[in-house]
Amino acid sequence: MEQLKVLDYSNVFIASYFTDDRECAHPNAEHTLIYIVSGELEITDKGKKSILHPGECAFMRRDNKMLLQKRVKDGVPYHSVVLKFNRKFLREFFSGIDRKSLPEVAKRNKKSLTLLPANRPDIRSLFESILPYFDSEVRPADALLQLKMTEGLYVLLNTDPDLYASLFDFTDPWKIDLLEFMNENYMEELSMEEMASYTGRSLASFKRDFKKVSDLSPLKWIINRRLEAAYELIRQGCVNITDVCYKVGFKNLSHFSKVFKEKYGMAPTALVIA
Repeated sequence: MEQLKVLDYSNVFIASYFTDDRECAHPNAEHTLIYIVSGELEITDKGKKSILHPGECAFMRRDNKMLLQKRVKDGVPYHSVVLKFNRKFLREFFSGIDRKSLPEVAKRNKKSLTLLPANRPDIRSLFESILPYFDSEVRPADALLQLKMTEGLYVLLNTDPDLYASLFDFTDPWKIDLLEFMNENYMEELSMEEMASYTGRSLASFKRDFKKVSDLSPLKWIINRRLEAAYELIRQGCVNITDVCYKVGFKNLSHFSKVFKEKYGMAPTALVIA
């Protein structure tokens, strides 16, 4: 049975309890720091599996989807605590940073998942100081929760300077490259708002920046990119058109066939025969 508790400072502190194993696909809308109190968490990211045990902590970057397997271990329930860093909080934090203190070289890491060193004193101290509030009937003050959020950010920034580029991807020089992001995610079912959010932009900024890199609208760019991928798959010998359709991100076979013919002058089945 699942039990969730939230300490509501912009919905950032979440405690999760499970008394049986649970698997879920987890789309990361916000940067997330997760700490395992008990049980075991298996994270599958781009086919690679990582297992977190009690006392271990991981950073899951926004703009990705992971498969989480939460497990009871040796009869002990699964229990984790999560900090979610929304963009409003990150912008406020960044606005107060002395720009001279920023690392001279910080590059956006391609990894979606960063495992932090196990049983590090600052990490253990942070989460152990948060745990009692979930069992208390007294809601902590927002100022205290904000301090804990700030402490969580410093845990990450002190772990790897490159995380500056991931956490503050809404500002130059760390803004996410739009075409790179689109090429990595064109098969995903993302709304315009999600694409903007995942690339560290407001919707208006996303549309404005996209016009600088493409003459197509984002939606038309995605359809075109999916068609190019489908064409290559068929040319390479993938003859099951239905499989190709869904593999590249289309949800409707008749729509896929229609736009494929509009682009290439033939139905995808005709390309198979050719």
